[in-house]
Amino acid sequence: MQDRSYSLLLDTFERRLRMGELRVGDRLPSERALAEKYGISRPSVREALHILSALGLIRSSSGSGPKSGAIVISEPTDAISWSLRMHIATRSLPVQDVVSTRLLLEGSAARAAALAEDSPERSAAIARALEHLTEMDSEQVSDERFHFCDARFHYELSALGGNIVLDTVIDSLHMATVSYVQEAVPQLEDWQGVKRTLQQQHRGILEAVVARDEQTAYERVCEHIQWFYALSSAARKDTLPQCQEPSEQQELL
Repeated sequence: MQDRSYSLLLDTFERRLRMGELRVGDRLPSERALAEKYGISRPSVREALHILSALGLIRSSSGSGPKSGAIVISEPTDAISWSLRMHIATRSLPVQDVVSTRLLLEGSAARAAALAEDSPERSAAIARALEHLTEMDSEQVSDERFHFCDARFHYELSALGGNIVLDTVIDSLHMATVSYVQEAVPQLEDWQGVKRTLQQQHRGILEAVVARDEQTAYERVCEHIQWFYALSSAARKDTLPQCQEPSEQQELL
C-alpha cells in the first residue's frame, strides 16, 4: 500500500494558507521539525515539500542557518505552465486544443485591454509592451529571447483587463507552448520573414488597444494566433481551430 502520509502536511499547508496563518514570505520549519510536529517520516516531509515546490508555493534553499529552509511563495504561472507543458508533451492535451483555448481567452482579454480605464498602470503596461516589441525588432536578438519577449508582450496586454486569473492562465498557456513554437521554427522556410510579419501583427494589436478599438483588437489577436499556428501546424497536419465570436464563447463557458 502506498504511503501517502505526506498528504497530511499538504492539507495542513493549504488550511493554514486559507486561515491566514501562513503568508507569502514566511519560512517553514526544518524537515526534522515538521516530521516531529506532524508525526510523519522525514522522507514523507521531503515528498510534500517537493510537491509544494512543483506547485510554485515554496522555494527551498540549501545550507544551514537562519536563511536555509523553504520560503512560502506564490508563482502560479510557473506551476501551471510546467504542468501544461508536460501534458502537451504526452499528447494528453493536443496543441490544437491549447490554441483553441488561447483564441477563446485572448480574444476576450484583447477587448478588455482596449476598454481598460486610463491609469498610470495602463500607460506603464503599454510602454513595457512597446519595449518588448522594440527589442524583438533588433537583428541581434536571439530566437530564444524573441520568443520570451513575444510571451511578455501578450502578458502585458492581457494584464490590462484586470482579471488576475485570466491573466495567469493566458500567460501559462504562452509559456507552455514555447517549446512547441521553438521546435516549429526550424521547419519554417523563411523565419526572418515570419518574424517581420509577427511584428507587424503585434504592432497592429497594440495600435488597436491604444486606440480603444475593442473589435479590431479582438480580431487582430485571433488572426495573429491563427496565422502563426497555421504555419507551425502544416508539417504536423494539425487542424487549425477557428476564432469564435463572443456569443459563441459564452456558450462554451
